[in-house]
Amino acid sequence: CAQPSVPPVPNYKLSMSIPEWLQAIQTYMKMLQYNHTGTQFFEIRKTRPLSGLMETAKEMTRESLPIKCLEAVILGIYLTNGQPSVERFPISFKTHFSGNYFHHVVLGIYCNGRYGSLGMSRRSDLMDKPLTYRTLSDLIFEFEDSYKKYLHSVKKVKIGLYVPHEPHSFQPIEWKQLVLNVSKMTRTEVRKELEKFARDMRMKILKPSSAHSPKKERSRGKSLSPRRRQASPPRRACRRDKS
Repeated sequence: CAQPSVPPVPNYKLSMSIPEWLQAIQTYMKMLQYNHTGTQFFEIRKTRPLSGLMETAKEMTRESLPIKCLEAVILGIYLTNGQPSVERFPISFKTHFSGNYFHHVVLGIYCNGRYGSLGMSRRSDLMDKPLTYRTLSDLIFEFEDSYKKYLHSVKKVKIGLYVPHEPHSFQPIEWKQLVLNVSKMTRTEVRKELEKFARDMRMKILKPSSAHSPKKERSRGKSLSPRRRQASPPRRACRRDKS
């Protein structure tokens, strides 16, 4: 029989509202607990196809080990698959505190005209946010304000694209379609950029920045030689997570 220490994976019930369902997922992640050990239990390469990352998420539910922010994003995607009304996209933060830079990522959620998030962090206000924010910028500023409490200044915010609901997809997650150097921008400028991006996301007109469209390349006057297209190697996926 199952060990009592293993939390049951939440199941969506038709009687649940979407906010209740997201709450059930977040509660489950909190039961797994934040990984303070310094050892990452699951290797997550950001460049892997979605299908491979979903296999890792399945493993997380089997192993029930503590997780960090990046694992929480993958697990959040896995558990919200099959809910087409719930759009999921990664939000990454680069912050500065006491001479050091820190990286953190949460899973942005968009549903029924509202924004929120799922995630894990050492800090309770740097992970999940309720599905109540009217705009993407309201959600991002809420995180920025939370960071201020810990004397972290937000340097960069990166927003990815909606993650497909197809768990067997071979495309990788697009982690940073929009990169904002927020420390050098006013809030008005940040809001304008985020709202334009959010509008384009909702209209589904954005394509992954990693997808090379020959037409676009040609219009920029770039060669389409293989060498040119391989110019940017995938960046290291493993970075310090001191969220």
